Amino acid sequence: MISINPFDVFLWTFRRNEKDIVNLYNTLSPIMQLATGGNMLNFGYWSSEHSEPLTAQKNLCMVFANLAELSSARHVVDVGSGLSDPSHLWQQKFPNLHLYDVNINYSQLLFGKKQKIELLNSSSTKLPFANNSVDRVLALESAQHFKPFSDFIFESKRILANSGLLVMAIPVTLGNSSIKDLGMLKFTWSSEHYSLNDIKKIIHSHGFIIENEQLIGNSVYDPLADYYIRNREEIKKSILKKYPNYVENILYKSIIKMKEASEKKIIDYVLLKCISDTTQ
Repeated sequence: MISINPFDVFLWTFRRNEKDIVNLYNTLSPIMQLATGGNMLNFGYWSSEHSEPLTAQKNLCMVFANLAELSSARHVVDVGSGLSDPSHLWQQKFPNLHLYDVNINYSQLLFGKKQKIELLNSSSTKLPFANNSVDRVLALESAQHFKPFSDFIFESKRILANSGLLVMAIPVTLGNSSIKDLGMLKFTWSSEHYSLNDIKKIIHSHGFIIENEQLIGNSVYDPLADYYIRNREEIKKSILKKYPNYVENILYKSIIKMKEASEKKIIDYVLLKCISDTTQ
């Protein structure tokens, strides 16, 4: 049984500095592994052909890869790489890639250690690469944790070659939504709750043009919640092997709130493909 001090979790969620995020992921990411039976830590891109967690997660990775034009890429930096399963998938699909997985969480890097992927224990706001040295910077469901977000965008611009792409998949809030609209999600979502408008302003201010923007929340949050509700008893049994009952109960209530917030357009999930603005 994994021991969790609720007060520690509250502090990690409230402060959300880099050490807190590492502690949160080390403590709570096994929940997703237990629930899905795999090592991908994303919500997935669901469809009639991708109606199970692992297939939906792999689908998101490949939709993201195609948006990033990985078939023509060579030097690719995945920032906030999790347990490195997306990179392993991309390496299999695009064997000519030279992949660099950047993660502040050293234990996650060790978990994902395999050949042909360089693992770098570093911050998203101080990327360990020379100027103009890579052709893709990726952040697959990780940039919601980067703080300050503007520093990550600055660093991405610095290390990208002139023809390079910055591609992100990121949960966002919409319109004039406030923190109170999130309800319990403001506590159970351990991210910065960036608004789409603010993200786009920062991207533009650092010399990028958004070439492609896709809001896909209704293919992410809603089917994920529906799957959990339908299969809750089975998933719960897996989670209770390592976690106390109240953890699953909070997770369930959070998922219900997530679907409600998605349906009310309080939150969404955006795919962004950005290129350098050569006029700046």
